[in-house]
Amino acid sequence: MQHLDSEELSLLALFGLGEDSMSSDHLLACPDCAAEYAALRRAVDAVRPAQGTGDLEAPHPQVWAGIHSRLELPDSLRDDPLGVEASTPADPVAQSDPLPKVPSARVIPLTASSRWRTPAAWVGAAAASILIAVGAVWAFNPAPQQLANTELSPLGQFSATGSAEVVETRDGIRHLQVKLSEDQAQGYQEVWLIAPDLSRLVSLGVMDSETGTFDVPAGLELSEFPIVDVSDEPLDGNPTHSSNSIARGTLAF
Repeated sequence: MQHLDSEELSLLALFGLGEDSMSSDHLLACPDCAAEYAALRRAVDAVRPAQGTGDLEAPHPQVWAGIHSRLELPDSLRDDPLGVEASTPADPVAQSDPLPKVPSARVIPLTASSRWRTPAAWVGAAAASILIAVGAVWAFNPAPQQLANTELSPLGQFSATGSAEVVETRDGIRHLQVKLSEDQAQGYQEVWLIAPDLSRLVSLGVMDSETGTFDVPAGLELSEFPIVDVSDEPLDGNPTHSSNSIARGTLAF
């Protein structure tokens, strides 16, 4: 028995079986192809927006520009398929299982028997799937918002430099992200937020490499603790600051 190839199965998963009785009959008779088709359908369904979630944000045109460049597509496919309306085919055929609707986009219907006959059809289908996935990720997982940042300068005998920034996620959780050029601690690195007069300080935790992300306690007013400090702490069991700072900077809001 000759199996369906991977491209054909991918297109069937994207567009549905439609009127392609030969493919339907083969999937009923071949458990291997049926299993691969089912797995591909699950992947497509995973990036489709659920009912009631509202419109998804259309990906930025640079996303398609990157795909176009990486795949070395021809100039005829340079226009963003989700940013401008695609031209309607001369003789479109109604499609029984259309792609999920994406704002500012028009889906070009294809018959089941012609979907994989041209490279352009396969490229268009693959690009649509990628852009739908990107749109879903952008809509439901927006980038954290930066609240403050600073450059970290070395202190004392240390030479490590770095940076720190405070970001806030969509659900309101704040994180301090710290980067140092190298770990110069003789003991271990600990990250602190300190008041301008150095009279009060809050430990955020241990940084065991050149980078670290730390939760900022809820309710902590960052303007009252704007100094980011990375200290060299000895293994002596003393939870207080060692007074031996590796690098330090003051957050700018």
